[in-house]
Amino acid sequence: MRILKESARGLDKLDRHILRILQQDGRVSMKELGEQVGLSITPCIERVKRMERDGVITGYHAKVNPAALGAKLLVFVEITLNQKSASAFEQFRREVLQIPEVQECHLVSGDFDYLIKARIHEMAEYRKLLGDMLLQLPGAAQSKSYVVMEEIKETLALSTEVLQNR
Repeated sequence: MRILKESARGLDKLDRHILRILQQDGRVSMKELGEQVGLSITPCIERVKRMERDGVITGYHAKVNPAALGAKLLVFVEITLNQKSASAFEQFRREVLQIPEVQECHLVSGDFDYLIKARIHEMAEYRKLLGDMLLQLPGAAQSKSYVVMEEIKETLALSTEVLQNR
């Protein structure tokens, strides 16, 4: 991930408005985006390009319905490593990146080391993912799983309140 340049910290009201719109619809035309924020096309494009260059905007993504692709089961897994060395964390990191079912993996503070979000088709697949992959990762000593019964909210968008505090 790119590190934000100093200039990225100086987002003004128009930049935040542009970001809010792009987070809702990454396919909006520059003409329509400009109209919504009160700019002509050229300054609108320049602002978007600057935010891309500065690492504020890191990409554009399609939101895909997991169930439509057969990934109906969402699980969160806590993983505890048996060692807390830099090399153990690096080995784990390198290997978990290779598992396609893992959507997110976060090194966290607290009673366990990693929180993993994974999507799979069914419980039998999850048992295989856990036993054959996650618990076979370098240093993985212990796991605790949470199967999601209902997704209440899932978003990649940052709130404009967060953006205003930059």
